[in-house]
Amino acid sequence: MSPRELVILIGLQGSGKTGFYHRTLSATHAHVSKDHFPNARRRQERQLRLVREALEEGRDVAVDNTNPSPEEWRPLIEVARECSARVVGCWFPPDLPGCLERNAVRRGRARVPEVGLYATLKRLRRPRLADGFDELRTVRFDGRGGFEVEPLEERPP
Repeated sequence: MSPRELVILIGLQGSGKTGFYHRTLSATHAHVSKDHFPNARRRQERQLRLVREALEEGRDVAVDNTNPSPEEWRPLIEVARECSARVVGCWFPPDLPGCLERNAVRRGRARVPEVGLYATLKRLRRPRLADGFDELRTVRFDGRGGFEVEPLEERPP
């Protein structure tokens, strides 16, 4: 049996994370997102519990939030390690104009106030292997309704 996998999606609101999940990961990975429990208290604790439960049940998991910095992904990586799962980071490089445009057509609670995108952009940091990931990928729209996925090249320090 191959080791379980935790995929952490990292990018601005409107960057394509949820579409990427549905198009490429939904058949194999459980979907965990704080968007599924907007009114819950202790959303972080609930998310970590759901990730742990899925991994312990032997399922792969994808966490679909902005996850802009190590403060957000570190606890997820810790849970994955406790469950002997490998950790993959999917980096959606920031495209603020594109994200603002896609966000503008969202309806209801799915639409994020623009200030939220700017706040996330300030905190957004490109992940590194040294952060605890086993693998890093860059994900971009392919211009044909799909996605291009390639290894995220490490930058020299």
